Amino acid sequence: MGRRSVMPVPEDYDVSSTNGFLSSEPPLQTLSDSYYEPWEHIVKNLQGLILSKRLHEVVDKLPILATDRLSNLAEWRRAYSVLAFITHAYIWGGNKVTEWVPPPIAVPFMAVCNHLELPSVATYAGLVLWNWRPIFDDERIDTLANLDMIDTFTGSLDEKWFYLISVAIEARGAPLIPLMLRAMEAANEGDRPTLTECLCTFAERLDELGGLLQRMYDNCDPHVFYHRLRPFLAGSKNMADAGLPNGVIFDNGGPMNKQRYVQYSGGSNAQSSLIQFFDLVLSVEHRPTGTKHSDTYFEQGKKKPSAPEPSFIHEMRKYMPGPHARFLAEISKAANIRAFVKQHPQDRSLAVAFDACLAMLSAFRDKHIQMVSRYIIIKSQEAKRKKEAEEAKAQKKTAVLTEVDLPVRPKSAAGRPGEEKSRKDLRGTGGTALIPFLRQARDETGQVAVDDWARRVLSKGRSGEGGGRGRRRSSRLDVQGLASVWHVDDCEGGLCLY
Repeated sequence: MGRRSVMPVPEDYDVSSTNGFLSSEPPLQTLSDSYYEPWEHIVKNLQGLILSKRLHEVVDKLPILATDRLSNLAEWRRAYSVLAFITHAYIWGGNKVTEWVPPPIAVPFMAVCNHLELPSVATYAGLVLWNWRPIFDDERIDTLANLDMIDTFTGSLDEKWFYLISVAIEARGAPLIPLMLRAMEAANEGDRPTLTECLCTFAERLDELGGLLQRMYDNCDPHVFYHRLRPFLAGSKNMADAGLPNGVIFDNGGPMNKQRYVQYSGGSNAQSSLIQFFDLVLSVEHRPTGTKHSDTYFEQGKKKPSAPEPSFIHEMRKYMPGPHARFLAEISKAANIRAFVKQHPQDRSLAVAFDACLAMLSAFRDKHIQMVSRYIIIKSQEAKRKKEAEEAKAQKKTAVLTEVDLPVRPKSAAGRPGEEKSRKDLRGTGGTALIPFLRQARDETGQVAVDDWARRVLSKGRSGEGGGRGRRRSSRLDVQGLASVWHVDDCEGGLCLY
């Protein structure tokens, strides 16, 4: 038996024993101190201010409010959510995108972000974890039948539903945290029956979470999501095509020559600590997109590179509340289940239970890839075709008005899609190929299966090394997702969630 792992105590990291990464009590719906009424007034009237194009006018006239009246964690979290909504509405909700956030919002937002160990951008925590409320206080919160959102950008049912699915998954998945800590303790104690039982329950619950994820289709229309909600959630990193070539300046009130641009990824469900927790307890490793997989470290016991390049999933831990990120770091150190299962190959029930967990987590990621296709890929293609049609129409109209006979060029040489591809590739937004990223994350889930047969089934003949024979080559498209700009093939691409 190897060295016993030390189990972290969730409550030491602001992780609730009942609600997981959601707070143990429902988030505040308003800051009670009337001092902060100017913020609350704006966020409660956010849709009207966006529609009337008066948000900039109102925000610019605000006083710079101090944060020293925020007296507890719930108030700090509420302040963060409020200021994050106002900040993103200010950047993206005007007549044109603005790269400058004025002191009345920038100064307190930066202070709140520093306190909560978060970057100055609307993260998953502010949009989801700290932005929900139960409809009935005496009913359970792990069901969509008893959940509502506090604040939104658009006021639409579609936006609420988009967030609510994540809240419900967090709530339904919360009991899996103590369950898997118990499983890790069982591995420490050599208790195979208990570990097997925990893994079987874990696999069944993961299947339930996949069903919840698919409820997204019920009330979130892809057109509304792509064209109405998604722009407000965008970050400031790799967003030159959206109007932020340098990022965003949070004006601290000092001299302008002392102000600095910052660039952060936008809100993404890759920032969900729950999903990363699942990966860690099962020892699923994620690598930078496109890198080759090798079982060398697992199978031959060799040391890993001392400073590997972080994957996008690891990068997203910087966008989690500090205590949650530290909890994941401790889980990573304590993870022992896969190693224990590998040490007992004769226990077929244990091996099957472990591989079943990987199969359910892989299936969850498959469902997400399908969702990305519907909400992002198809809508991106539609937007691209519409833009091309409008440009062609404008060119035809110009030709008629000027009575100039424009030379007819074949489509491959006319700038659509041939020159368009070259032009966008030259810009180099620094994005990641999205669907390859998602597929690699899914495939990496199956690569740690302990049974060779299970590993083959979970791989389904996929190549985890990018490419493979027979893949269709197509033109590329830049899609502005929530996190940044992603390079997307016509047959792929979109938005990073899980």
